[in-house]
This record gives sequence, C-alpha cells and structure tokens, in this order.
Amino acid sequence: MGKMISLKASDGFQLNAYEAPAVGQTKGNLVLIQEIFGVNRHIKAISDKWAGRGYRVVAPALFDRVEKNVDLGYGQDDFTKGRDIRGKLNLDNVMADVKAAADYLGKPAGILGYCFGGFVTFVSSCRLNFAAAAGYYGGNIVAHSGEKPKCPTILHFGALDKAIPLTDVDKIRAARPDVPVYVYDKGDHGFCCDERPTFHADSCKTADERSLALFAKHLKP
Repeated sequence: MGKMISLKASDGFQLNAYEAPAVGQTKGNLVLIQEIFGVNRHIKAISDKWAGRGYRVVAPALFDRVEKNVDLGYGQDDFTKGRDIRGKLNLDNVMADVKAAADYLGKPAGILGYCFGGFVTFVSSCRLNFAAAAGYYGGNIVAHSGEKPKCPTILHFGALDKAIPLTDVDKIRAARPDVPVYVYDKGDHGFCCDERPTFHADSCKTADERSLALFAKHLKP
C-alpha cells in the first residue's frame, strides 16, 4: 500500500521512512515507531493497517544513523543484531528523526509505537509536540517516568511480559497518574505482532480500540 520516502532531520541527516496513505477520508496523521527489528515487513503491514483505518502514517527508519535498510525477522540472531543497533543510538538523534517524521506529516499528528517504539513514543510525548500518543509494551519507560507527557498519552502492557515486569508497570502508574496504563492479562511482549509466537489477537484488538478512541478525540484534521 505504501512507499519508501526520504526525510531530513534538523541536523541535516537524511533518513528513510515508510509512508502509507490514508484509505478513504483522512482522520489524522500518525508517526508509527518501529520495534528493534527495523522498518521491516511487519512495521510496513501495521502501518498499512492504521492507514486502512483512515490515518496517514509515516514510520521513520530510526536505525538509519547506525545502519541503513535494517529489515530483520524475529529469530534470535535478528534479535541480537537489533538490540546491538539500538544500543548505539543517541536519544537526542532519535528525537530529531521522530520530529522529522512529524514535521513531514504536519499538525496535528499523533504517535504510536511498539516495543522499542513504545519507549520512543513515551519519550516523544514528553519532549516533542504531538497531539496524542499510544505506546505498546515499551521497555525502559520506567527510567523516564519522571518526565511528563505534553499530550494525552496511554500505555499498553502485557501481564505475561517478562521483559517488562509488573513491578515496573506499577512504578510507572505511581509516577504518572496522569497517564492511563492498561495491562492485558493474556498479553505477552509483542502481543500485537502476528509474526511472533506471543501474538494475542484479543489483547491487540482491545488495545487498538483504546488507541483509536484516543486518536479520534485528539487528531481531528
């Protein structure tokens, strides 16, 4: 459905991104943030899914500053490579690249992301100017929970997620009572990724319904 485009960040760096045009009447603009596996087949497919719901979507390739054209699967070797690339990123540069995607779309824009993208979504909600944000199973949010989102923000976590213990989720709730935090009893890490064994359709459906309600309220063109 979509196509690859080029974006320019404020420091002049050029990165790739996947753009999916809205199907039917446009309901708003969304920046969609990748997992640690790059802008791969799944991220393109999920961008297309949100575009099918009426949103114009851009998914910036946030790994481009380390390595171009990262497109990984979900095996252990791919996980290790994705984790290593993520570890080489500078968060300020990540924010600049997210902002480049938002600027390309124009205001108002929302943001959502998965896994690594869930973390980036939360930090972006605090540091950039989005109209709404929805983060899915974002690791390490707890370390940044002292930051306050500047827009309506919701977070989704899986109760079975060993990478993000419920003790961390409770700390996020305590630090950010202004942020609705939803926990899905049958959800594990990656419960919205149908290429992972942890995919759980019902949890993803409910989480998406909540995100859709958020965006419908705050992203009116």
